[in-house]
Amino acid sequence: MKPPDPIVYPYEELPAAGEARELLPGVRWLRMALPFELNHINLWLLEEADGWTVVDTGLNLDELKAGWETVLAAHCRAKPVKRIVVTHCHPDHLGLAHWLGEKTGAGIWITQGEMLNAYAWFHQLPNYDVDGMVGFFRRHGLDEARAAMLFDRGPTYRSRVDGLPVEYRRLMEGDLLRIGGNDWRVIVGYGHSPEHASLHCAELGVLISGDMLLPRISTNVSAMSSNPDGDPLGWFLDSVERFTELPGDTLVLPSHGKPFRGIHARAAQLAAHHEERFAALLAVLDAPKSACELIPTLFSRALDAHQTMFAMGESIAHLNYLEHAGRVRRSRGADGVIRFVAV
Repeated sequence: MKPPDPIVYPYEELPAAGEARELLPGVRWLRMALPFELNHINLWLLEEADGWTVVDTGLNLDELKAGWETVLAAHCRAKPVKRIVVTHCHPDHLGLAHWLGEKTGAGIWITQGEMLNAYAWFHQLPNYDVDGMVGFFRRHGLDEARAAMLFDRGPTYRSRVDGLPVEYRRLMEGDLLRIGGNDWRVIVGYGHSPEHASLHCAELGVLISGDMLLPRISTNVSAMSSNPDGDPLGWFLDSVERFTELPGDTLVLPSHGKPFRGIHARAAQLAAHHEERFAALLAVLDAPKSACELIPTLFSRALDAHQTMFAMGESIAHLNYLEHAGRVRRSRGADGVIRFVAV
């Protein structure tokens, strides 16, 4: 079988703050700063004859609002923003959707699973709150010191999202959005978030992948307290495999990192990466261990509270995947902690 085309980066130079760089006719790239280890997000403007479609909005920060003010003044006075598409509910994507919608009058387009999950996190509903998350992690062996660290961190979603829309236009798998004379097809992916919407334009050969397909890092895939025994990693890997149905020379526009070509190679890399992690876990599961005990197997560096939350979620997701595949079994000890062992 012919190996997939290698990954290449056709646009090495990054957009400056407030710049909307045209990559293809009608497709513009914005890059805005984030205050995390993952220090930026890519946002997209799609041009129409009488307006613009925005794809993702960034985190609720004054600096990002100022960036949008610059972009709107430079590009959206003659032609207004008509539509705001949100790929998924995480704050760096949804955070300014309500603010931008109020400012421009544009409607919010998002899948129902993402919108309902946003409401649950924003309003800290049961098992979408800090108590539910920490309780879930404790059942998987989280020690009291790190549990206290997560409690001290508290709920952060509301502060990172400038309100939520009271109505939205629901996106569904296979929907076609007519933008700039081209059809953009909605591809729903699972695992990273409930119903992540990517957009594919066959005429332009472009995929706006959101967080489902990133060029250099593996997307976070975490088990959640609201669905503790689910298989989000299996859903994610199945979703990534579906992207290989697209042409190999598709230009991928990710939410983090640089645009790239080599969609088949990247999908293969992600599958191989997780197989390596499964093998590493199985190698140490000759005796029962909790998800918390296995964090060093998956993450070699020191972790702060934000990273610990992701690491626990990812560790449980990997173990759930192996359990669904029949490669480990779980038990619950007298201390109430869930542990896994290879079979």
